[in-house]
Amino acid sequence: MHNFTPEDLLQYLYHETSPLQTVLIKAALETDWSLREKFEVITSAQKRLETLRMSPSQQTINFILNYAEKAVAELSPQA
Repeated sequence: MHNFTPEDLLQYLYHETSPLQTVLIKAALETDWSLREKFEVITSAQKRLETLRMSPSQQTINFILNYAEKAVAELSPQA
């Protein structure tokens, strides 16, 4: 019996597991009620997150762009 972590279940939910791990998790979900309950909590959270309309503030976007420009400048050869 495998001990699957919440991270394993999250990867399974987003189809990011290997074929073998997918089969193992699917089989475990069919037989382990505790694991299935945890998976249902994660699935429910995913559905709630999908309903949110979120976007970063302009200040956050500017910060990221400035950070990226600085990083590129540091990596670029100096003339």
